[in-house]
Parts: sequence; structure tokens; C-alpha cells
Amino acid sequence: MSAAALRAAAVVLMAFLAGAAAHAAAVATSGDGASPPAVAEDVRCPPAAATPTQDDVLDGMRHAEDSGLLWKATKGGRSVYLYGTIHVAKMAWMFPGPQVMKAVMASDVIALELDPTDPQVVARLQKAILRGPGTPTLSAALQRRLEARMAAACVAPATLAAMRPEMQAISLEVLEGRDQGLYPDYGIDVFLAGMGHGMKKPVRSLETPESQAALLVSDDPAETARTVGDLLDELEAGKGPAMLRRLAGDWQRGDLADLDAYAGWCECLDTAQQKDDFAKLVDARNPLMADQVVKWHAEGKSLFVAVGTLHLIGRMGLPELLKARGFQVERVAFAPSH
Repeated sequence: MSAAALRAAAVVLMAFLAGAAAHAAAVATSGDGASPPAVAEDVRCPPAAATPTQDDVLDGMRHAEDSGLLWKATKGGRSVYLYGTIHVAKMAWMFPGPQVMKAVMASDVIALELDPTDPQVVARLQKAILRGPGTPTLSAALQRRLEARMAAACVAPATLAAMRPEMQAISLEVLEGRDQGLYPDYGIDVFLAGMGHGMKKPVRSLETPESQAALLVSDDPAETARTVGDLLDELEAGKGPAMLRRLAGDWQRGDLADLDAYAGWCECLDTAQQKDDFAKLVDARNPLMADQVVKWHAEGKSLFVAVGTLHLIGRMGLPELLKARGFQVERVAFAPSH
């Protein structure tokens, strides 16, 4: 898997895995090595994500503005809302604005890529991303490069040691957002899942932890080395923060035009291999998610579906796939931000 394709999906898939692992650590009763990476106590290091207080949540909900992209798909008198999220975010972005909240309230079921608050899902996720007896090891040279990037990111190697090598490098990619105030701890999906459970609405997973992790990790030592090496090349080149800044800004503004042009500016879809890798990481998953949405809708349920924003973009995005399955689809307009 090319690093460019991995970088393309990092903020929508990798950050979700990191965010779910962080949530797992928060609810775990014993340490298992999957806790969020510790940040060294150094004034040069980005601060750790602050845990929202009850006052933060109340204030955040009171002043929340709509961000992201929202579509409404209707068929047979029942609706499916399609909401594009970002899995690494600022604290203020966690809280759904008026239109998004209205869509949640109008839905019977909350559907996410994975429910990061489900203990069984989290346990399976941890099993998939943590080292096992057959996990490949890195060469000494590659391990030194990885540890050098951890030091640069103010991450103690011991906090990532239990993860598979690919996930260690992926975690470093995710953490590049900290200087911009972007953390997986504030992922939109985590808050939506908790809110859905609080409303006594069923929260369902569109995918499995195993299927998501299988896209990122391998038991082939050569493939593991290639993936980690390519990710380290990306980290050392320093391109990640600018791409993340643009993607996060597009999400906050709901800039569909720039997101539609993603292939032209992400530097991740230039070669045939990169396009093939991206198709596996993003596009190939969409028809399966669309089929699951159609199945649940046919059971007489209205749904609020929240997935990474790139799953909603282009001819292979969920809005177009539901349109092809007989739904009337329209984008929901948000009020301008203050």
C-alpha cells in the first residue's frame, strides 16, 4: 500500500482507529498498551487533549454551529441522513449544530463506520491493531527511524510499543494535527455515538473492526516494512500538516467544491498504484455500506448515517450510490457560520 494512498485516508480511517483506541483506554479497567500516546512534559510539545467537562459540553451544545456536509435521501416516506464527519477535530467541532441535531432527532437509528463506544467493538479493534505472535518486526534501521519520529512528536516509544508497527506509524500521522488543535479525542463519531446511546437510539456499525484494520496492517514482513517506510518518508517530508489543515478547513466550511477537487491537490492520486490503493481504502467500501443502509431502511427505519467525509464525495460516494438505488437525494443547506 503506497504512503500517498494511506495519507489520503489517514484523517478519515486512521484517526478513527486511533480515536476508538483512545476511547477504549478511557473506559478500560486495566492497562493493555493501547492507551493514547503519552506526550512528554516539554514546553515544545503540543499539549495533550483536554477532557471536556460537563460545562464544556453544555456550552458547546449551546453554541454549536453546523459543520461538515449533510444530505437527505428519501424513499418510501422514510429518510436517510448522510453526514460527513472528520475523525480528528477541535473540541468545538464535536457538538452537532442545529441542522445536524434536527436530523439526529428525526432518525430512529444512528449508523457509524464503527461504534467506538461499544466495548465489544473496541475489544475487537484492539485485538486487530495490537501486536500478536505472528506480527512482523522491523529492521533495526527502520526501527531507529520510527523512534526518531516518535521523539520528534514528543511520544514515548513505550506508549506505542504494544501496537503493530503500521499502527505506530499511523498514530504519528494522526498526531500531526495537534499543533493545529486537531485531536482524535474530539472525533465527531465518538460524540455522536455517545449522544445516540444517551437518546436510547440504536447505534449500529456499518463495518467491522477486522475489515477496517485489514486495510492497514499485514502479516507479510515485506509489506509491513514497505508501509512503515513509506509512512516515515511522508512524515519526514513534512507534507501531512498542510494537507490536514486544508481537509479540516474544507470540512468545517462544508466546502464541497474543494473536496470534489481532492484528487487534484492531495498529491495522493497521481499514479495508477495510488488510484488503486485509494479505491481499496475508500471507494470499494462505499457500495457495501450503501447496501447495509438500504437493508436497514427497508426494515422500516429512518437513519442518521455518519461516515468520513470522503465516503460522500464523487460518483462513488454514498449520496450517488443511494440515488442509484432509487432514493431522492438532496443536500441540506446550513446557515452561514458566525
